[in-house]
Amino acid sequence: MSGITFAKALNEGLRRAMERDPKVVLMGEDIGRLGGVFRITDGLQKDFGEHRVLDTPLAESGIVGTAVGLAYRGYRPVVEIQFDGFVYPAFDQIVAQVAKLHYRTRGRVVMPLTIRIPFGGGIGSPEHHSEAPEAYFAHTAGLRVVSPSNPQEAFTMIQQAIACPDPVVFFEPKRRYHDTAEVDLDTEPATDPRVLPMGSARVVRPGTDATLVVYGAMVKTALDAAAAAADEGTSIEVIDLRSLAPLDSAALEASVRRTGRLVIAHEAPRTGGLGAEIAATVTERCFDYLEHAPVRVTGFDIPYPPAKSERHHQPDLDRILDGVDRVLGRPNSLSGVPGNVAEAQGGGDDHRA
Repeated sequence: MSGITFAKALNEGLRRAMERDPKVVLMGEDIGRLGGVFRITDGLQKDFGEHRVLDTPLAESGIVGTAVGLAYRGYRPVVEIQFDGFVYPAFDQIVAQVAKLHYRTRGRVVMPLTIRIPFGGGIGSPEHHSEAPEAYFAHTAGLRVVSPSNPQEAFTMIQQAIACPDPVVFFEPKRRYHDTAEVDLDTEPATDPRVLPMGSARVVRPGTDATLVVYGAMVKTALDAAAAAADEGTSIEVIDLRSLAPLDSAALEASVRRTGRLVIAHEAPRTGGLGAEIAATVTERCFDYLEHAPVRVTGFDIPYPPAKSERHHQPDLDRILDGVDRVLGRPNSLSGVPGNVAEAQGGGDDHRA
């Protein structure tokens, strides 16, 4: 076991994948000599050479298009999109080509391509540097969409993504890059029974009174909220989705059948967000078990705000606990608000935000 950061865990995972398979190549802007803007690929070009860690022009559509050709010829390219909001020039390549080629060729062509995207806010950056575009990709058939929440899972899940024959959009919660935890660097994702399949959700804290579903950077916030609730006698079960597409619906159903209540929290805007899909799925599967309608605690339906205002945009411990109060029928921020006006103003579960 070694205490390392989330960023270093990703670096070690990439290193293991490259050592295991010479067909793994990394591509992206400034990922070689610089090691990437977040230093995720630091040292890899020095150790594996410029033919396997490629600095590319500033052209996301060209980077992904080149990676499609490499994957078509049997390589396993790993593309880094420098920031979440920079992925849109490559959006057409990803949803119209990457996601479709296996289906279009009736299974004759696989597309083992991993697209790494740092996502979310919390680092004091402006728009295009702090966005949460995961719903766009989770909506697209043919793509796997995943997000690790801690260093150990960053280490194992990046290796699983690279080994997967399907294209994987790998969302990295950038405000967790400096979080440190013990990581077992001897873990072999393909053989270790302790490692969950990439598409499985994980119960990170058992509970009995309500289920709280989160992913990425929100997992740590949710655990803090659950600990605070426990001090007041409320038991919250926290589920880390890990896989956003496909969803582990069986795990969600099993939890809600136990607790009877559901809260979903994510940074992305409320309308059309992943929380809506989770709420609909659970309602369809668990209607007779629900004691209250599912509650979403989300970002607002606005462009990402300036850095000085982002703390109001991101769901925090207080807003999550307010959502828990709602599903438990306790006084909350919407109590006494005619027609739930606050909720209609963009997804806020706390009108004081």
